[in-house]
Amino acid sequence: MIISESWDGKINTEFYQPYFLKLVRFLEREYANYRVFPPKHELFNAFTLTPYENVKVVILGQDPYHEEGQAHGLCFSVKNNVPFPPSLQNIFRELKNDLGISYPKSGDLTKWAQQGVLLLNAVLSVRQGFATSHKDMGWEQFTDFILKLINDKQEPVVYILWGKYAINKAALLTNPHHLIITGPHPSPLSAYRGFFGGKYFSKCNQFLASQGIKKIDWNLNY
Repeated sequence: MIISESWDGKINTEFYQPYFLKLVRFLEREYANYRVFPPKHELFNAFTLTPYENVKVVILGQDPYHEEGQAHGLCFSVKNNVPFPPSLQNIFRELKNDLGISYPKSGDLTKWAQQGVLLLNAVLSVRQGFATSHKDMGWEQFTDFILKLINDKQEPVVYILWGKYAINKAALLTNPHHLIITGPHPSPLSAYRGFFGGKYFSKCNQFLASQGIKKIDWNLNY
């Protein structure tokens, strides 16, 4: 598996751990026998687009979208010309309510990633049509390791954790330099339980500015 040079020196030993070697064997079988998303070459897209030293925000998802053409290695993001899944629609609705940014034409969040927003799923792959089908196969141990690495950064980082699954990861985030922002998941099942009105994007930028760090331009419309 190929991962960006920025991350490689910090995590390459993890690729030789027994759990990861077992995960690789599982993935080889899955990709050989089923449709699996994202495509192999996009599995580590989040790391490619957001080098370790550039990480200033982490948004944590659970696992990738499981329908054709959606997932491309960034949590909640979809490729150009793909209809917005309901969770992404709600994220854009909250963005509009929070910062007045109108709905974008594309659901591709690459622009966020390039500014230092690590769009990380806890599980990085999924079988077509079967949500959470790659759960408990080793990805969680790997992404927990990633979260601990980021926790060790001395530069302040904002974590945006939506839903119980992501919020439970806060136990890994012990560095007092960082800010943790939580809220209900943006899915239709839970968005009306307090996701809307959370002002996650403005809170994030207020904190970054207070630390002398360049704010995120959340606007995807140009």
